[in-house]
Amino acid sequence: MSMSTDQRDAATDPGAEAAEAGTVVVRAARSVAALMPRWSEWKPGLRSPRADLTAGLVVALVALPLALGFGISSGLGAAAGLATAVVAGAVAAVFGGSRFQVSGPTGAMTVVLVPIFHEHGASGVLAVGLVAGVVLLLLAFAGIGRAVRFMPAPVIEGFTAGIAVVIALQQVPAALGIAHAEGEKVWQSAFDAVRQFADRPSLLPAAVAVLVAVAILIGGRYLPKLPFSLVAVVVATVVARLFHLDVTRIGSIPSGFGAPSLGFLDPGELTSLLAPALAVAALAALESLLSATAADSMSVGTRHDPDRELLGQGLANIAAPLFGGVPATGAIARTAVNVRSGARSRLSALTHAVVLAGIVYLASPLVAQIPLAALAGVLLATTVRMVETASIVAITRASRADAVVMTVTFLVTVALDLVTAVAVGVGFAAVLALRAVAKSARIEQVPLDEEGDHAAEEQELLREHIVAYRIDGALFFAAAHRFLLELADVTDVQVVILRMSRVTAIDATGAIVLKDAITKLEHRHITVLISGARPEHLRPLSALGVFTTKDSEERHVFATTPRAIAYARMLVLPEHRHAPAVAGAEGTRPEAFEAPPRG
Repeated sequence: MSMSTDQRDAATDPGAEAAEAGTVVVRAARSVAALMPRWSEWKPGLRSPRADLTAGLVVALVALPLALGFGISSGLGAAAGLATAVVAGAVAAVFGGSRFQVSGPTGAMTVVLVPIFHEHGASGVLAVGLVAGVVLLLLAFAGIGRAVRFMPAPVIEGFTAGIAVVIALQQVPAALGIAHAEGEKVWQSAFDAVRQFADRPSLLPAAVAVLVAVAILIGGRYLPKLPFSLVAVVVATVVARLFHLDVTRIGSIPSGFGAPSLGFLDPGELTSLLAPALAVAALAALESLLSATAADSMSVGTRHDPDRELLGQGLANIAAPLFGGVPATGAIARTAVNVRSGARSRLSALTHAVVLAGIVYLASPLVAQIPLAALAGVLLATTVRMVETASIVAITRASRADAVVMTVTFLVTVALDLVTAVAVGVGFAAVLALRAVAKSARIEQVPLDEEGDHAAEEQELLREHIVAYRIDGALFFAAAHRFLLELADVTDVQVVILRMSRVTAIDATGAIVLKDAITKLEHRHITVLISGARPEHLRPLSALGVFTTKDSEERHVFATTPRAIAYARMLVLPEHRHAPAVAGAEGTRPEAFEAPPRG
């Protein structure tokens, strides 16, 4: 391709190169600046901090037992859960894209971390979190955050319901008082815990877990503003302490956080940790963006920045492992509590992290006395609240395809893992959507002259030699063969008119199959005319050589169907051979009527 004089001058001018490089730097700087925190976001909370401070305190009381439980479930212990809630919660509150988002350890992330812990140990989990944080930063700068809007609702509902079941299965060993349950998958370890319990039943841990869960569910129903999860855990701890109940406790936790360290990082293992890190990053992005979207729907006049949210989660996941914390995400339950408690700005999420830090430094001996069964009850109650029954029923009733996508996503979540479930669910949704589009696409024979302004004998002659088909919908790989191969079976005609004004899209496969059909018809000396096609639909046909020359394209492509019919009539009726061009028609030169080609 030749260059213009200006382009050559710019290519050889060092000043132009420097200016271009400077422009790139300025654009990059603006992109980074757009993702950074702004002082205006903190003004509402600092001017009137009471609502945010109150909301932050309530969220911290709700988050405390969840952080402890999820830390233990991940395999790294209660201290890791608290470190994540404090460090990741503070960093994400400052740098995240939602002013209501509360971040920390979550049940969904715990599900992914358990197999990583079993295979690579605690240091592997910390390294995975660090690498996942870097991946999230790259996604933020690449602008990937907006992609969550394309996530189908059945996938989200099946994913959420599956997470709830997996979290519940994770709590079965602790709820039954089983210290060591075997199994690679959560359902396998839950089954093993039930088997061990049946051999040596101990009703006390199960009773504690059930009573705590029931108290949270009933209390939350009638007094939703009170942190019943914390109340239930405190009561269970006090009763177990006073009556010396034989239940397993959390055990000692550090009364503070150590200095940040990268001692867990082994460069030689990074290659083997890359795949789980990508899975953790995908889950962190998905859950955080879904949580931020839910926060927008619960408040008025707010809208999160998805790329900033990924940036905040990336920095949070880089910081948390340095202090021994597990990977974090935006937490839907805690974010909902934050909004419903009257939060107005990011100050509430930051307050939640500060309160949790104070608990770590001032009340760690008391936290160590909490029964594991009580935390299991808290998480069991959380799983019940996670499932939106009304949404599941609505999707089930909406269509069979949506019900299939939701069910498949749910089953894969429980049986395999969450990232695989999302991939499979989106894949199923895409296939079913393509199937629906393909079924809507059709080709049908239509009358040549709907107004009937020609003599009956002429119409009879036209019917014998000319046929018109109208193509509706998308002409793409999933639908092309079904009706275009049918077109190739046309017989006993001289001209076929393809009316393409209702074609919505055409891909390479559709264009190739259309070319094949036209080629087969022309080999049988049947002329094919196209009418009403858009320029973007003709472009792939021209590229594939359907029209070998510009002249042949002009002779076979018409802007309107009447123009195509007039040309076809000229081909089959000698008396119309020298008819004038139709007034106002486009796409064919008048002189093309003088010597029409056959085939």
